[in-house]
Formats: sequence, structure tokens, C-alpha cells
Amino acid sequence: MVHMTQASATPKATRRQHDREIVALAVPAFGALVAEPLFVLADSAIVGHLGTAQLAGLGIASALLTTAVSVFVFLAYATTAAVARRVGAGDLPAAIRQGMDGIWLALLLGAAVIAVVLPAAPSIVELFGASDTAAPYATTYLRISALGIPAMLVVLASTGVLRGLQDTRTPLYVAIAGFVANGALNAVLVYGADLGIAGSAWGTVIAQCGMAAAYLVVVVRGARKHGASLRPDATGIRASAQAGVPLLVRTLSLRAILMIATAVAARLGDADIAAHQIILSLWSLLAFALDAIAIAGQAIIGRYLGAEDTEGARQACRRMVEWGIAVGVALGVLVVLSRPLFLPLFTGDSTVRDAALPALVIVALSQPICGVVFVLDGVLMGAGDGPYLAWAMVITLAVFAPIALLVPALDGGLTALWAAMTLMMVIRMLTLWLRTRSGRWLVTGATR
Repeated sequence: MVHMTQASATPKATRRQHDREIVALAVPAFGALVAEPLFVLADSAIVGHLGTAQLAGLGIASALLTTAVSVFVFLAYATTAAVARRVGAGDLPAAIRQGMDGIWLALLLGAAVIAVVLPAAPSIVELFGASDTAAPYATTYLRISALGIPAMLVVLASTGVLRGLQDTRTPLYVAIAGFVANGALNAVLVYGADLGIAGSAWGTVIAQCGMAAAYLVVVVRGARKHGASLRPDATGIRASAQAGVPLLVRTLSLRAILMIATAVAARLGDADIAAHQIILSLWSLLAFALDAIAIAGQAIIGRYLGAEDTEGARQACRRMVEWGIAVGVALGVLVVLSRPLFLPLFTGDSTVRDAALPALVIVALSQPICGVVFVLDGVLMGAGDGPYLAWAMVITLAVFAPIALLVPALDGGLTALWAAMTLMMVIRMLTLWLRTRSGRWLVTGATR
């Protein structure tokens, strides 16, 4: 396909070109992102009919597994940026070779996680305060599901490869197939084979391995087509790990912020923590829509910088920010309008609803800010600007933590806590905006 150069295209034509790219990448990415939490929902729906203790055990184990996998999300982010740069530079064999390094790193990390989790599973479950009745089920589920962690990390790295190759459709198809297979296998193994919660865990592991295998078929086919080596390369694996470390720091800092917010909400009372969990679930769902644009940003910006087109990168960044603001405004309006319908789905307690209503207004007002944050986060990830993202998030955590911890002392309530969360997003927006305005992220070439 022949594209108009940035210099020859009119501003309107350039915007249309960016819009087409953003939509083509973001819409399938959103579908794939939404499919992931459906795994847990499907497991919960099936295991819930076994009994309360089994469901409680699943809740503990799945929270641990989700945290373990989310910590390694840098496998997708760093790989996307690195592969996209090489695509922009016109070197597809090197792009796929870079992707293979990320996949080998995922396998190594997955093996290390298994080595830790299998023997330590009972202690980990006990550490998280599982009851005597729920603990055996949590341990069983955790031990079996841990066997699927290497597959899930391969899925993350392979998703990054395909995103870097400007392909978000294949991850969507694989995610949908994985969700369907997971649901079917869970039903058959839990009830048909009468394996109980162990059947649910094995069903999920098999589905995850199937997804990883599907990705590997696609990546290996691309490697053979372009003559890229499939063998592990110590230098490349080390480079992938080094690129991932700053993003790991960023992710851990963000997780710490969310954990502090939940801990503070718990100190406010039962109604407030219940309302907080509802709002946090909604906030996470809204984040998927905004994260889809960020994923498009990672792929597009990496490609432009690899092609040494700084003006194209700037214009793409500007257009994606406009998209982020527009989607944020739309989501904010949707939250305000749907509050009376949304809250009764989760609780019939009027005290919980009263606590949630004003805090939801804060969440709604913050969505345009969140839109800018997610987009600029994706832009800087696409540019491979991980060290700055790490420092910016550590600074944000350092500012947020004392403010959030003051909320109970000042009797601020849940609305004050979510105001602090919004302040956290404002700080993130300022740090990211200052970086993009400086132009220091515009480092061109096949490697940063």
C-alpha cells in the first residue's frame, strides 16, 4: 500500500489517515482486552455452583494469578515498541527476531514463577488470609493454574510481537477462541468429569496453552517466511529484559497505588469498601477502552520512529490525544447517565449506593484526564521511553501515598479518596505531558 508522505498530505487527509490507523488497531485491541477478564468471570460462574468455599478459594487464587501475570505485562509493552521500530525501519526479519527474544524471555520467567509457586502455594494462600475451609481449594487451584503461567507470558510476548507488526486482529481472534474453549473445558471437567475446582484449573491451563500454541504458529510462520532465527539468543534476551525492567517498576508502582487506595477504603468502613470495589471494577472497565487507544499508540509511534519520521510521530501523538479526550468525555457522560442503572446490579444496600454515587461523579469528571494519560503512556512506551515512565510513576506514588493515607484521618470519606485518585491521574498527566512537549522521546532508528 502506498501512503502519502506527511509533507505532501493535507492536514485533513493526515488526520483521516491517523484515524483509520487508530481505529484499525484500537477496536480489535479493545475486544482482546475485554476477553481477558472474561476468563475469570467464566471460572467464577462455573465454580460458584460448587459451593461458597470453592468460590472463595477461586477468588484468592485467581487474584494471586492475575497479579503475577499483570506484573509481567511489560513483555507485551516492551516487545510492541521494539518490534514496531524495526517494522518502521523496514527490517521485518529483525522485527520477528526481536519478538522471538521476548518470547524466550517469557518462557524463562514462566519457569521461574512455577519453581516458586508450586512449593510455596500453601504458604502464599495462608499469607493472604484464606479461611480454613477455602484454603485447600485455593491451594489446589493455584498449584494447577501456575502451570499455565508460562503459556500466559508467551501470550503476552506474542501479543506484543503482533501489535508491533501492526496486527491487533489476530490477538482478538485468539482471545475469543481461548474464552470459548475455557468455558467449554471448565464445564466438561468440573461437572462432566466431576473434578471440581481442579477441573476448572485444568480447563484454564489447557485453554491458555492452546492460545500460546496458536500465537507460536503465527510467529514461527512469520519467522520462516522472512528467514528469522528461532533459536534463543542470550544477547537479545538480555536486551529484552533490560528494556522491561523500567516498565516493571512502572507497573509495580501503579499496583502499589491501587493497593493503597483499597487499603484506605477498607479503613473507611464496610459500606465504603464495598462501594470502592464497585467503582474500581467500573474504573478498570473504562480503562480497557482507553488502553486500546494506548496500544494503538505503542504500535504507531514505534513504527514512525523506526522510519525516522519525527513529524509523523508528533502528528500521530497529537491526534491520539484528541481521541483520548473525546473517548474520555463520552465515557464520563455514560457513567453519569448510567449510575441509577449500574449500581443496583451490584448492590441492594442503600448505604453502599449513597457512598458510591458522589464518588462516581468524580470518576466521570476524571475520564478526559484518564484519556490523555493512557494515550501519552502508550506514546512513550512506543518510543521506548521506559526509564522516564518508571521515574514518573515512582514520583506519582510518592505524592499519592501520603495524600491518600490522610483521607481517613481527615474523615474525608470515599469521595475524598477518589478525588485523591483523580489528583494522582492529574500528576501522571503533567509528567507525561512535560515529557512529550520536550521532544526528548523522539529518538529515531531501528533501536533506541
